[in-house]
Parts: sequence; structure tokens; C-alpha cells
Amino acid sequence: MKQVIFATGNSSKIKRFQEGLKDKNIELLSLRDVHLTLDVEENGSTAIENALIKARACFKKTGKPSIGMDDTLYMENVPLDKQPGLFVRRVNGKSLTDEEMIKYYTSLVKEYGNDGRINSKWIYGLAVINELGEEATYTWSKDDFYMVSEPSPIINPGYPLNSISKYKILDKYFTDITDEDKEKIRINEDDVVAFIADHVGD
Repeated sequence: MKQVIFATGNSSKIKRFQEGLKDKNIELLSLRDVHLTLDVEENGSTAIENALIKARACFKKTGKPSIGMDDTLYMENVPLDKQPGLFVRRVNGKSLTDEEMIKYYTSLVKEYGNDGRINSKWIYGLAVINELGEEATYTWSKDDFYMVSEPSPIINPGYPLNSISKYKILDKYFTDITDEDKEKIRINEDDVVAFIADHVGD
């Protein structure tokens, strides 16, 4: 089974693609799995640029196929100077905990949303480097949800905004989505898994 290192310590991000890649005979490892710490400056201007920075740093240290990922968040009606953009967890120079993120973003919804909700959009960037050092990038977005001012009592570690995000079609928190719900709204990232598998080499 081919091993690919995901340049993240976030276990939730690993789980996001792990099973799909396992079915393609690819073992996805985190930085913790390989006892590696990356000290990189994510100074790109887009999610793709930051994803490349992380993937390149990981490949340079390990020489193994590597993946980097980043995302940007946009919230309708929120002023430009308060848009999260690339800095979803970092606010006013401080890196927020999961609980602090929930508190901060619900306050934005209360201030700029309507009826306790605000349309939002994620734009994702992924970079893959195979064992030959060849790079490939992929981007996709998700705008089928809104954020709300009242959080779910359930928190997904590493993904705190799931607690205040609801799918529009179901009016249901991300944290409460069942497998049956996923079928209804066709939640999958098979295209992302296929892209990774196609670009890490044989």
C-alpha cells in the first residue's frame, strides 16, 4: 500500500479522505504519524498557494508523496476587513481555540446575518506532490450552507464551525448529519479522493 503524507496535524482532515484513499490502496498518514513537525510560513495569497507551501515543505523533509490543503471562508454581508478569507482560525493576530471560534463566528452572524443565519462559502485548495516531485493542484467550493447564531451542542474537534453550519436543503447542523442525510444531499468528495489517487503515482 502506497503511503502519502498529509501535511497536517488535524486528525479530522485525515479522516476526511482516509477511507476513500484506503479503498484505492493508499495509506494516508498525518505529520504526527511520521513524528514530523513543519514550521512553515503560510504566506500565500490563495488557498492553493498555501497548500503548495505545506506540501513542498513536507516533501522536502520526507521525500515521500505529500499533500497540502488550505481553505478560505467568505460570509455574505460581512465587511471586507472582517472577512475570514484565509485566516479562519486566526483573528486579530491570535489563533483561536475551537470554542473561541464558535463564539467569534456566532457573533458575526448576529451582527451581519438575517434571522440568525448568514449565507457562507468555503473555497478549498489542495496540492499533491508525487515521489518524483511532480506537483498538481485542485480546487473546489461549497456554498450549500449557512452559518447560524445558535450553535449545536456537538463539536467536531478541528472543525468547530461544523457546530454553527447548517445545510440549506435540510436545515440541519453539519454535526448532526447522518449517512442517510448524506445520500439525500449527495455529500461526498470522491472527486478529491480520485484526484489525489491519480496524482500520487503508481
